[in-house]
Amino acid sequence: MSLGEFLRGARESAGLSIDELSERTSLRAGLLKEIENNNFIHCGGDTYARGHLRNIAQIISVDPQTLIDLYNEEHSSEVRKIHDMLVENNVTRIPIERKTISWKSLALASVVVLAAVAGGQIIISNSKTTVIPVKVASPTPSASASVTASPSASATKSGEVVPAAADELTLVITAARGNAKIDVVVNNEHLYKGPLFQGDSKTFTAPTAIGIYLSNAGDLDLTLNGEKIAPLGARNEEIRKTFRSK
Repeated sequence: MSLGEFLRGARESAGLSIDELSERTSLRAGLLKEIENNNFIHCGGDTYARGHLRNIAQIISVDPQTLIDLYNEEHSSEVRKIHDMLVENNVTRIPIERKTISWKSLALASVVVLAAVAGGQIIISNSKTTVIPVKVASPTPSASASVTASPSASATKSGEVVPAAADELTLVITAARGNAKIDVVVNNEHLYKGPLFQGDSKTFTAPTAIGIYLSNAGDLDLTLNGEKIAPLGARNEEIRKTFRSK
């Protein structure tokens, strides 16, 4: 069974159509059909193809590593180059027959992994209710009331955003369209460094400045002092920004 056939079977077992999977993964239906036909030519290379497979795996409840291993075995140019070099140097023999993977074994492995992922999600979800203290550099107490930034505040790729008159910054980061890794720093202290899963949101406050790192800027929505900021980058683009109050 090829990787494409396995994906089609897992999608149908999950009760999803191509269009439904397209909507939930933000991937074109045409590209998904090509992938299920075991055609990864239009994925943009091995890195993007693996990223698409991880995205799909979360929706159809399959272990992402299972899909990555199948992709590396069947399609990865890096793996094939290494294998060809070994064959040329008589380090390994060219396989005569590729063993097929049992569907039952993969299904059982997927159930086990799904249970583990669900448990991890519960633990992560519970941890999000923890109140994160913000350390203030000076003894001057920060204002307790939330402040809404004026419309003149703007976000640019220069690495710094300066909202109009504000005494305190309140930044909300929401994973609206996909997963990402974020790092939020205030006064050289990491308030949070880790994953932000699709649908989740985190709020941070600071008296003067907030520095952020985003691994997937295009899938995140940011709100600064109550005002939504334009996207800081594209999907899978890494962005570092600093928000400062006057």
